[in-house]
Amino acid sequence: MEKTSYPWTFTSVGGTVRVKITSGADIAHLGELDRKLWTVLSCPTRNLEFDQKTLDLLDSDHDGNIRVDEVIACAQWLTGILKDPGLLLTRGTEIQFSAFNEENPDGAKLLASAKQILKNLGLEKDSIALEDTADNVKIFADTKFNGDGIITPASADDEALAALVTTIIETIGKAMDRSGVDGVTAEHIEAFYTALAEYAAWQDAGTKDVFPFGDKTADALAAVDALKDKVADYFMRCKLIGFDAGTAPAVDVSVEKIKAIDGNLALASSAIGEEPLAKPKADCVLPLDAVNPAWKAAVDAMRALVLDEGTTTLTEAEWTEIVGKFAPYTAWLGEKKGAAVEGLGIDKVRELLKADRKADLLKLVESDKALEEEALSIEAVDKLLRLYHNFYDFLNNYVVLADFYEDDRKAIFQAGRLYIDQRSTDLCIRVDGPNPDISSLSGMYILYCACKSEKMGKAMNIAAVLTDGDVEGIRPGKNAVFYDCDGNDWSAVVTSIVDNPLSLRQAFWSPYKKAARWISDKIGKVASDKAAKGEGTLSNITQSATTAPAAGAEAATKAAPFDIGKIAGITIAIAAVTGVVTAIVATLKSLAWWQWIVLIVALMLVISLPAVFIAWRKLRRRDLGPVLNANGWAINAASFVRGKFAKSLTKLAVFPKLTAVDPVARRKAAWRKFWCWLIGILVVAGLGLYFTDNLKCIGLPYHKEKPAEPVEEVVDEGSAVVEETAGAEEVPADDTTVQ
Repeated sequence: MEKTSYPWTFTSVGGTVRVKITSGADIAHLGELDRKLWTVLSCPTRNLEFDQKTLDLLDSDHDGNIRVDEVIACAQWLTGILKDPGLLLTRGTEIQFSAFNEENPDGAKLLASAKQILKNLGLEKDSIALEDTADNVKIFADTKFNGDGIITPASADDEALAALVTTIIETIGKAMDRSGVDGVTAEHIEAFYTALAEYAAWQDAGTKDVFPFGDKTADALAAVDALKDKVADYFMRCKLIGFDAGTAPAVDVSVEKIKAIDGNLALASSAIGEEPLAKPKADCVLPLDAVNPAWKAAVDAMRALVLDEGTTTLTEAEWTEIVGKFAPYTAWLGEKKGAAVEGLGIDKVRELLKADRKADLLKLVESDKALEEEALSIEAVDKLLRLYHNFYDFLNNYVVLADFYEDDRKAIFQAGRLYIDQRSTDLCIRVDGPNPDISSLSGMYILYCACKSEKMGKAMNIAAVLTDGDVEGIRPGKNAVFYDCDGNDWSAVVTSIVDNPLSLRQAFWSPYKKAARWISDKIGKVASDKAAKGEGTLSNITQSATTAPAAGAEAATKAAPFDIGKIAGITIAIAAVTGVVTAIVATLKSLAWWQWIVLIVALMLVISLPAVFIAWRKLRRRDLGPVLNANGWAINAASFVRGKFAKSLTKLAVFPKLTAVDPVARRKAAWRKFWCWLIGILVVAGLGLYFTDNLKCIGLPYHKEKPAEPVEEVVDEGSAVVEETAGAEEVPADDTTVQ
C-alpha cells in the first residue's frame, strides 16, 4: 500500500479492509487516497436507486459513467464552498447562509445567487433549502430576463414587439424559456427575417408572363393536373385503334365489367372511373360532351378555366399546347422560398420588412444573455443543495460500499424485493439483460428475471440473488412478483439461472436428491421402454398370426448352436459375484444393531461431506463484485456475502405450529415424534457402545475387571489342591519354589 500523509481510518466491511469516511476532512482529502484503496472505480448513472439529477451532476463529462476523478473534483468543490465540510455527513436539505465560505469565490457567488433566488420567490429567511431550488420555472416566473438567451412576449418593451415575438413563434418555431413560457432565440429571429426577405423576392419574380391564366392560374393548373394522366391514356387508346382496328374491343369500354357491377351504378363511380375517359376513336379527338360520367365534373372544371367558351372537342396537339402554357408558372413555383411566412400574406410580409424590428429583438436577446452567469449561479445553488444532501450517501456506496452491509439502509444498486417460492430476496439489481458468464464467478445463486408493469407500461430486467432456502421448485419460466423501491409491483418471469450452493443444509442433502432424481428418471425411462416394447411385441404377434405355420417351424429349426465356452464363462462370473456378495452379507450379519447405526451414519458422512466441503468453500467466497461488474460497474475490491448477513438478504416463510384436528393426522404426528426420539436414542447408544469397545481394545482402563471364581481341580491322591484363576499364572502351595 502506498503511503499517504493523511491519517485515514480503516475498517473491515464485507470481509475486506476498506477506508472509512468519518469526517468532512476525509471528504476534503479524497484526492490523496490511493486509487487501489477505492472499492469502486466506476459506476453507471442508470439503473440505480438514487437521485438521477445528482448522478448526472456527478457525471461531469456526460459519458454515462461516474469515475474516481469526477468524485474527487466534486468533493473538492463542495468542501471549498462550505466552511465546515463535516456538514456533508448530516445529509441535510437546507444550508444556512452562515455556512457559506465567502473567502472562496464560488462560495461568495453561490451565496449571492441563493439570496437572489429567495428574492425572486418572495421569501425572507437566512437559509436556502432544496425545495426552494427544485422548480426553476417558479424561480424565473416573474423575470423578463433570465440568462438563457430566450426572449418571450413579456421581454418586449411595447405591444408591437411582443406581437412580433408571438408571430415568430407561430411561423418559425419556439424554445422553452426558464420561466416556463414559449419564446424565441436569436436563431429564430434571424430565420424569420430571412424568410420574409426570400418570400418577398420570390413574389416579386412572379411577373404576368408567369401567370398564363391570371389569378386563376393556380386553379387552372390544378384542373389540368387532375386530368393529365386520364387524357394521355385516352389518346394512347385512340392511337392503338389507328394502328390496328382489331384492338378496338380491347381498348374500349368493357361491357362485362359494367355488367359485373352489382347494385346502384351511381354508387360505383370508382369502378366506372377506371374505364376510358371517352369512347376511343382512330381520329384521336376527345369529345368533351361525351366523356366518362365519373370524370365529367373534372372535365367541365377544366373547360371553364382553360378552354374558350363553346369548345366541344380537344385534339392531342391542343392539349399539349395547354399543358405547355404552365411551364413558366411551375418553374416559378419550384423556386419558392420563405414558405414558412407564406401564411402571413405578401402584404403583411412587406409590412414587417418595412418596419424592420429585427435589431430591437436581437437587443432583447443580448440583454437576456447578459444575465447568463447569474442564472447559471442560480442553477449551481440547486447543484450544491443536491450534492449537500446526497454526496455522503454516494460515497458510502462508492468509496466504502458500507450501505450494502448496514441493516437499516439499502445500497444504491438494490432495486427492490422479489417474492418467489415462499421467500423474498432484497438483493435485486437492475441489469440490461442476463450475463451468466460473468455473474457465475460470484459463486451466488442468481435468478435473471424479466419484469413488466402493465400499469406503468414499462419493462426491465433484474438479477435476483437467493442466499437461503431450497431451489427444488425454481426453474426458468417460473412466475414471481417484484416490488420496486417505490412500492410499484411488476410481473416477473425467471429467464435464466446461475446455479450455485445456497447453504450447507442444501449441500448435505443434494447427493440424495440427485440420486432420487436419477432413479426416478431411470424408472420413467424403463417404464417407457417397456411400454414401447410391449406395443411392438403385440404388433409382431399380430403380424406373425397371418404368416404360414411352415415358416414358423422352419425358423425354429434354425436355433443357435450350443456354446460350452460361453456357458463356462458365465458360470465362473456368477460364482465370483456370489462369493463376494456372500462375504459381504456374512460380514453385515455379524454386526450388532448399534454397529448398523454407526455404519449408516458413516456412509452418509462419506457421501455428503465432499459436497458440504465444496459448498462451504463456495459459500465463503460468495462475492457481489462479479454481479455488479456484469452491470457496468468497475469493482476494485471483493465484497463477500456470508453467514448471517447473507441469510438476512433472503427471508423464508415462517409458519406457526398448528394442532391437527383430524385424529388420524394426530396419531401420525405422534408416531413420527416417537420414531424420531427412538432413532436418536439408538444412535447415541450405539455411538456410546462403539467408543466403549474401542477404549477397551486399545488397553485404556475403562472399568475394573472382576476376578474369576477359583476352580478346584483334583489331581492325584496326596497332591495339593491347585487354585487356578482365569488369566493368572499357577502359584505352588506353601509359597515353595517349583523345581
